Amino acid sequence: MAPLELPHVLAARWPGSRIASSGQLRMAGLDHRMLTAAVRGGLLVRVRRGVYVRRELWQQLAPWDRDRLRIEAHVIATGGTSVYSHVSAARLLGCSTWNSGEEVHVTVPYSVSRSSHSSDVVPHRFELPDEDVREVPVGRGLVARTTTIDRTVADCARTLDHERAAVVGDHALRLGASLDGIRTASERTGAVRGSARVERLLGLLDGRSESPGETRTRLALLAAGLPAPVLQLEIPTAAGLFRADFAWPDVLVILEFDGEAKYFDYRPTDAALLEERRRESALMSDGWTVVRARWADLAVPGAIAAKVVAGFERARRLA
Repeated sequence: MAPLELPHVLAARWPGSRIASSGQLRMAGLDHRMLTAAVRGGLLVRVRRGVYVRRELWQQLAPWDRDRLRIEAHVIATGGTSVYSHVSAARLLGCSTWNSGEEVHVTVPYSVSRSSHSSDVVPHRFELPDEDVREVPVGRGLVARTTTIDRTVADCARTLDHERAAVVGDHALRLGASLDGIRTASERTGAVRGSARVERLLGLLDGRSESPGETRTRLALLAAGLPAPVLQLEIPTAAGLFRADFAWPDVLVILEFDGEAKYFDYRPTDAALLEERRRESALMSDGWTVVRARWADLAVPGAIAAKVVAGFERARRLA
């Protein structure tokens, strides 16, 4: 086959799914020679051995969607025999994760060395009771077994730092996990190591944080020793109801975390920004001081706290 024909053949014969196994592709008329040529020619990405995705789709995916696709590829490659846990379970269950690595995490009931798994697979040895395992559909008729959402948060608390674990845990609470359920699932492991980390995380979680950025911002405020804000405070204004990410009503200060998802999820960016700015102007007319934080601020220790303190000072001058 001439190289120029290969892109057209791939487009015409690709199955109706994001990723496909070599077996599926062979049935569609794409043999090993064609797949090898497509990978070398930059048309396909080999997600893992025997599982492929078209490069044009791969390049469009956000990092967290690529992480999810890596897990789905592992499900396809292994036939769904593994139990996914830790951040991999979090991703399959729909929880947000932040900067938690690309590896696929599985829990196995036997002692195993890393060398017995692919280099991108992290095995954890634990006996999992049936009540700590559930099934999650991952498309194409495949079902993945994962740890339950409560057990997943407990496992993440033991293996991640508190900031990354809190990103998972806050979202898990919004999806139905509970503090009691997380603690009970942790106790069922029988493991003493890491139990203090679980208890610490339980004291930090708050399901009202609606994004990884808001979770990290909340923890930054806590670490700085600032007064605890009210989360998701609804404030009526002349331009409509404003829901503040963080608010200190006693001093009329609001902190908004400007994550991209806030503006890109449901409506055109320009319209969302215009509505937001109108409500912000109405708030300022009512005496509120609005402070804004961005992802870049989270990379600078103390930056967000300094912005809030400056907001307190401005509010005092206006009072």
